[in-house]
Amino acid sequence: MTTETNNLVLLHGWGMHSGVWNATAERLSSRFNITAANLPGYGGKASVAPYTLETLAADIAPELPPVFDLCGWSLGGQLALTLARRLPDRVRRLVLVGTNPCFTRRTDWPCAIEASVLANFSRDLSVNYEVTLKRFLALQVHGDAAARQTLAHLRGLLFAQGKPDGIVLSNGLDILLTCDLRGEIAGVTVPVLIMHGSSDRLVPVCAAEWLAQTLPNGSLRTLQGASHAPFLSHPAEFEAAISSFLQA
Repeated sequence: MTTETNNLVLLHGWGMHSGVWNATAERLSSRFNITAANLPGYGGKASVAPYTLETLAADIAPELPPVFDLCGWSLGGQLALTLARRLPDRVRRLVLVGTNPCFTRRTDWPCAIEASVLANFSRDLSVNYEVTLKRFLALQVHGDAAARQTLAHLRGLLFAQGKPDGIVLSNGLDILLTCDLRGEIAGVTVPVLIMHGSSDRLVPVCAAEWLAQTLPNGSLRTLQGASHAPFLSHPAEFEAAISSFLQA
């Protein structure tokens, strides 16, 4: 039976919407009170300006339960870190999925993709919106043992809650391009489980390893054969791990 103490909030990544969590939420609903939230600008939700992690957190926080566990995927993971830092009395435990504190490679940060990859996606959005999003989905499943099925699932969900505005997508890519949360990680003191696919080509495993070593209370669970969306490609393993962590 669920109670007020096991509220679980799920945050989606760039280009998607809360519906990406539908299957996960359904299977976990007997154990948790699930809130799958849309980031501003997605799923019919109004956007915010400026479009930063801080303004996203300020916008979404009033919609969330008084106390909750939080699971964020990719860009949603960066937002989850921001919420955990801003709301230490409300966020009890944190799960990060395919999350990088700094998505683009820098001279002191090799655990990321080249900035040119995301810059090209940003440029291509204005040329062919739908093709660009589908290319990004393909990058997310590259290397996954269940790549074909996972990609088909993501493509089927892509516009199920409408099409996000191109400006929202561009602003979200700007966050991924420019944000560096490494200096804030020590301020996230709640228990954190990092869930990461061993074959993730968008976020190298070394980023997850760094998070586990640097967070004051972090641990890493690597899902073998998974890529950037392990909750879709390896649902049983993912859900067992998150349930064990949150119900410990």
